[in-house]
Amino acid sequence: MSRRLPDSVRQFVAERAAHRCEYCRVHQEYLFLPFQIDHIASLKHGGGDEPENLAYACPHCNQFKGTDLSTFLESYQDIVALFNPRIHIWVEHFLVDHGEILPKSRIGEATIKTLHLNDPERLIHRRLLMEDGLYP
Repeated sequence: MSRRLPDSVRQFVAERAAHRCEYCRVHQEYLFLPFQIDHIASLKHGGGDEPENLAYACPHCNQFKGTDLSTFLESYQDIVALFNPRIHIWVEHFLVDHGEILPKSRIGEATIKTLHLNDPERLIHRRLLMEDGLYP
């Protein structure tokens, strides 16, 4: 069942993120599709609608993240949490090199993998934005 967040909450989350995806850092102005409010811990995992559990996300990041909280890296015993924009600092887990988002931590590695941050189309888009000084 879909629940609609109040417009005031949506606006707060967007403004807190400076209208950028909190995962890939692309500004909403540079994507054709509307941005979404992501439940960091999904409703099915007990997450709620409070602002501390909400992130501003581009539709690509939100689609790939889904309800995931973690992923496997090296083996099925190697479970790593995904980046949480409410508790983690982006620059401690990622860096950008020619539009490619690279991991600086295992959390960064897990997030890049799960959210498909460097899919070819997304990488090309960020590189074009960088050429125009619009990313990051």
